[in-house]
Amino acid sequence: MIDAHVHLWCLGQNGCAWPTPDLTPIYRDFVLDDLNEVVSAAGIDGVILVQSQEDAADTRWLLSNADDPIIAGVIGWTDFTAGASTTIGQLASDSRLRGLRPMVQDREPDWLDAVELDEAFAAMTALDLVFDALVRPRHLPSLFRLAVRHPDLSIVIDHAAKPVPEELDSWAEQIELIARLPNVCCKLSGLLTELPPGAAADALSWIVDRLWNAFGGERLIWGSDWPVLTLVGTYDGWLDQCRRLVPPAHHQAVFDANARRIYRIGSS
Repeated sequence: MIDAHVHLWCLGQNGCAWPTPDLTPIYRDFVLDDLNEVVSAAGIDGVILVQSQEDAADTRWLLSNADDPIIAGVIGWTDFTAGASTTIGQLASDSRLRGLRPMVQDREPDWLDAVELDEAFAAMTALDLVFDALVRPRHLPSLFRLAVRHPDLSIVIDHAAKPVPEELDSWAEQIELIARLPNVCCKLSGLLTELPPGAAADALSWIVDRLWNAFGGERLIWGSDWPVLTLVGTYDGWLDQCRRLVPPAHHQAVFDANARRIYRIGSS
């Protein structure tokens, strides 16, 4: 079993500026020992370690942790503006790097339309790196245009673009549209932290149903978003919820095989 989305950080080190003190449950260091304790108890074979800071130091630190047997790959960060292709080429020389994630979620809705970013996306395509898209619903139209512009770029939407109750209908329409593009996949992750306290009991199942109808069993990838997940739930609890929501016949794909294929786990 593969967990396609976990984080590590050390407060005040390696460019770490988040989490902030108001996020008390996760305002501490999370390191390899913590990760191994959680995932080994859940029977996880490997994890994708994902950047959490907009800082090259964070990516270097994550790669330095990637010799641990539990780390199946790293999604790093780099500046996608001028000279990005050279930097991306240098990063990709480390075979443990499986993709890159600019943190789009707080940027303008059309940020991904900027032509100066195309150099970075072209370099990623040539180097077989995955673009982990940390976006919100308002970014989905520009993400669609990006996926059309770069049809050979492998795109994984993190946390299903973070749907929230007041945007569910428009989110579902955009998800259905972008899922028609074969180079786009989606992570079944991070959904609990976006649901407000007191959300309807069936809110999660409604969201997962839409994702299932859009992407099917071959383009959904399970991830925990640990330790951010612990703000609202437990590792085992989230895993159990997803096992109930995903049809059993597709467990092998969603909880293992899709991540191995898309992130080239087991290849150098």
